[in-house]
Amino acid sequence: MTTGSDGSPKRSLLRRAKAPAPASPPVAAPAPAAPASASSAASAAERRGRPVLASVNRPFVAGFFLAFGALAAIALGMAISNLVTIWIYIAFALFAALGLDPVVRRLERHGTKRPWAIAIVYFVFALAMVAILWLVVPTVVGQVAQFFRDLPGMITAFQHTQVYEWLVAQFGDQAPDLLAELQTFLTNPGNIAAIGGGVLSIGVSIGTTISGLIIVIVLSLYFLATLPEMKLAFYRLVPARSRPLTAELTEEITDSVGGYLGGMVVLAFFNSMVTLLLYAVLGLPFPALMAVIAFSITIIPLVGTVLFWGIGSVVALIANPLAALIFALAYLVYMQLEAYVLTPRVMNKAISVPGSLVVIGALVGGTLMGLLGALVAIPVTASILLIVKKVFIPKQDAAV
Repeated sequence: MTTGSDGSPKRSLLRRAKAPAPASPPVAAPAPAAPASASSAASAAERRGRPVLASVNRPFVAGFFLAFGALAAIALGMAISNLVTIWIYIAFALFAALGLDPVVRRLERHGTKRPWAIAIVYFVFALAMVAILWLVVPTVVGQVAQFFRDLPGMITAFQHTQVYEWLVAQFGDQAPDLLAELQTFLTNPGNIAAIGGGVLSIGVSIGTTISGLIIVIVLSLYFLATLPEMKLAFYRLVPARSRPLTAELTEEITDSVGGYLGGMVVLAFFNSMVTLLLYAVLGLPFPALMAVIAFSITIIPLVGTVLFWGIGSVVALIANPLAALIFALAYLVYMQLEAYVLTPRVMNKAISVPGSLVVIGALVGGTLMGLLGALVAIPVTASILLIVKKVFIPKQDAAV
């Protein structure tokens, strides 16, 4: 190409460079992105599936970890089952602390500082326990010794009854031989110890009971001394907006538990005094011992009074049938008086639970946790009803 002297080709190049470039056809953006996203998704799926495939490809490693997890779960279950006794101790101690707290607070309202109030309460409690042991242990030991002394006479008296004559008529000479073997067995202290699992087993059981009682007393002392701090620490675990309601519910629940325990002790004391009076007036044996037994049994809700009515009537029947009939009728009258007069007056300010829920709660608690469950069933039922009344029902009423 030849250029003129005026440089027209150069100007045309400059003109072409300054001119705007022709618009290129639009390129679809998703086209190149689609393969990239597909490849990234495939790689992510591959990374996620790699441990599974690796575990499948290495069955020894997978089996080892599965077996290790199963052993860890078994060990955890065994640890929890072994700690059941500790949890029962803690529950008894906390329950005792809540029951003694109203007495301590009453002493505080009369000007006694809390440490001195706790010391006074536990000193009185220790005196009561010593008095009960001093009354029960010698009586029980004397009664057992008297049983072994009177056993030959009881066997002789039984041989003159119609029941023994019927046994001889039915079994012939086997009945006297069987009776003689029974007498020999019962008069041998080694056999009596074997019935209870041996001397060592009896000693271990007594030691375990005493140590458990000491643990419960010490824990209840610590719980009672730090009960206000425990409540404040529990409130701090709740969000600030819910603390006032939580504090109100907690105070009502603890007050109801303390009042309930105090009411049960009062009713059990009335039962023991009535038993002592009836046994003493009717001339029945062991009135003091039966009074202590009545207090220990009737403190169990619902079934305690009925259970002792049967026990007291049977013991009285062995001594004097006529006195036993009088005792059974008189105690039955007292049971009606307690159910319709004493219990409403004593428990009215402590706890309020419908009768049907009381029965259901006691049955469930006794089935799950035995004596402890039967004792805590009514306070737990009252606590659930209180939470439903103060929390659940207002939320339902507010929902429109």
